[in-house]
Amino acid sequence: MAYAIDRYNNTLLTTVEDGTVDQTTDLKFIGKNYAGYGEIQNENFLFLLENFSGANQPARPISGQVWFDSGTSKLKFYDGTQWRTTGGAEIGSGQPTGLANGDFWWDTGNDQLYVYNGTSFILIGPQNAGEGVTQMTSLEVLDTTSATRGIIASVIEDETIFVVSPHTEFTLNTSQTALKAQGFDVIKKGITLRNTPAATGVTTSTDRFHGTATNAEKLGGISAANFVQTGAGNTVFASAVEIPDDGILVGDSNDFQFKIDTNGFDGVIQNVTNNGEIKFKVTSGAGVLTHIATFTSDGIEPAVDNTFTLGSASLGWSNVYATNFTGEASKAATLRVGSDFRAASSSATNNTVAVRDATGNIAANLFQGVATQARYADLAEKYTTETDLPAGTAVAVGGEAEVQPANASNHCIGVVSTDPAYMMNSEAEGQYIGLKGRLPVRVKGAVSKGDAVYAMADGVCTTIATTAIVGIALESNADDGEKLVECVLKV
Repeated sequence: MAYAIDRYNNTLLTTVEDGTVDQTTDLKFIGKNYAGYGEIQNENFLFLLENFSGANQPARPISGQVWFDSGTSKLKFYDGTQWRTTGGAEIGSGQPTGLANGDFWWDTGNDQLYVYNGTSFILIGPQNAGEGVTQMTSLEVLDTTSATRGIIASVIEDETIFVVSPHTEFTLNTSQTALKAQGFDVIKKGITLRNTPAATGVTTSTDRFHGTATNAEKLGGISAANFVQTGAGNTVFASAVEIPDDGILVGDSNDFQFKIDTNGFDGVIQNVTNNGEIKFKVTSGAGVLTHIATFTSDGIEPAVDNTFTLGSASLGWSNVYATNFTGEASKAATLRVGSDFRAASSSATNNTVAVRDATGNIAANLFQGVATQARYADLAEKYTTETDLPAGTAVAVGGEAEVQPANASNHCIGVVSTDPAYMMNSEAEGQYIGLKGRLPVRVKGAVSKGDAVYAMADGVCTTIATTAIVGIALESNADDGEKLVECVLKV
């Protein structure tokens, strides 16, 4: 029959079958009728007696098991997760984990003892870490009159860095060899750094106060009253101040600079920051600080568009040289035409720029050039009509005037145009009649692109064929009523 092995808390640990040896733990459990059980049983007793003594931790621990670590000569117990030292302190160079409130840790890296408060480690001591003594030390020293003076010395690795004293200035007695050897002679009220002679008050070693002081009587051994000050006190240099060619550097990164150029004589004002600018600001008579202009990497710009003036009515620049001017000029003596400069003229004068005369007309002998744009590309000529005809009206020769609205029996000569591209007989009376090209035509009834349109009656066209062809439709329109349809003329 198998043995059920229960823990002290009545939970099953393992079951040992007859004639077997269970090795669930570091002790071996012997099953019923196992031959040779005596050796195993005796070894179990021995392991318990010596608490599994060895340099290596037991391989199959259970919570509550005790182990004597022969490597450190420490008795330890297993808490279910890790081995813990029983009594004494945890030892190691790194902070241990799993400690309970009140447990100790000896830091072998710094030779210091800590106690765990349940959250963090608190240093017990010693204060010194590493080599030598590191601590604030209370001392009694003798002055030159053999009077006793109480002081506090700041000691770091056996070196006294500074002394704190509540006493009026005094000189150390010659018997105080330890402090004298470390650079102390006169001890002043307050804090005295080592190697600070009383005569100059300037520390000869590299020891310094680093931080912000609320006041200082001297700077570099020179009285503070000799320096230029803001606010109350001396605010003016008493004599001329010479600044080297490197000039004055302004800004955390020396961004803005006043200096002498590398040639040794040219003055330079520069902003060395990428895309940095130089701004000019002045205060008006009303006390308003105004930004006037800005120097950028691309040139000079006014701070506000169309606001500030360069020069004045009484003070103008003699000459301004530039390759190009972009903007409005109120006056110009000549205008550049190619490589020449031409004066303006309202008459047809050779080598002048044409301008409107008093009547608004421009005079010229001949206009030459190419029109860049026309709404309707038709050739038109003026013909007289009895009445003003609507645009798009097809016309034929006849009537009291030169032309009249065309009908189906006429020979159509053109269509009334309002925006011709080329105009003939412009000085004649009448309306412009489109003779060639494309323009809107009055058409009644539906029309499809490509249909021929014919004059029908009163200058209105249709797709019904007559002898009076007008043109070919360039667009479709399903409207049955009258409308304008763009056509190419075929008159």
